[in-house]
Amino acid sequence: MSTASAYLTVAGIDIDVVYKDIKNLHIGVYPPLGRVRVAAPVRLDDDHIRLALIQRLAWIKRQRRQLQDAERQSARDMVTGESHYVWGVRHRLKVIERPGRPQLYVARDRLVLEVQPATDVGTRLEVLQKWQRRELRAALQPLITKWEPVVGRAVSGWGIRRMKTKWGSCNRETARLCFNLELAKKHPLCLEYIVVHEMTHLLERGHGERFTALMDGFMPDWRIRRDVLNNAPLSHEEWAQPIAA
Repeated sequence: MSTASAYLTVAGIDIDVVYKDIKNLHIGVYPPLGRVRVAAPVRLDDDHIRLALIQRLAWIKRQRRQLQDAERQSARDMVTGESHYVWGVRHRLKVIERPGRPQLYVARDRLVLEVQPATDVGTRLEVLQKWQRRELRAALQPLITKWEPVVGRAVSGWGIRRMKTKWGSCNRETARLCFNLELAKKHPLCLEYIVVHEMTHLLERGHGERFTALMDGFMPDWRIRRDVLNNAPLSHEEWAQPIAA
């Protein structure tokens, strides 16, 4: 039975540490993106665990690369029949070619894209991403407003952009947050987790014991939400590394 948990960062890799009543330390790298988890004897401190991770760093990086390379989906051609995720739910794309301004919307289990005839793939993708940005923007502000009084810190501003290595980021000096556009594809509970995660960084920079304790207080089920996010299908263009914690 685990007795405690913590988070370490080694060579830019965030490590999930669980202390157990065991004799030996075990390191695991898990799909889909190579999340690293350590089961450590309770007698070991962070320095001993960090040293063990450094000694196995080459192996960890190799395992992560293999997982990351294996999890890529094919590129999206934006044609009828393709699968696209909207807030964690898979929809089949239906393309309708007709004159007029392009638009995109959900109709039951379909994601409908209306574009002019002969519209190229790049333009179709641009329509999709603009729609995703609007969806994400509409969902983020109520969440930030909800959690500001809980966390006890105000957010000065926030933005959305495509990010290659993170689901979100926090600038503690300016109290500004940034969120990955890909979150529009994930379950709303995952988005809320990322909002709370980044807002918690306004109180604590790293992912150590204090950060974990704060997250436990704010959102007791955050680990479940994190795992749902990390196990969600990845698109062709999605990057290779889950966020810590």
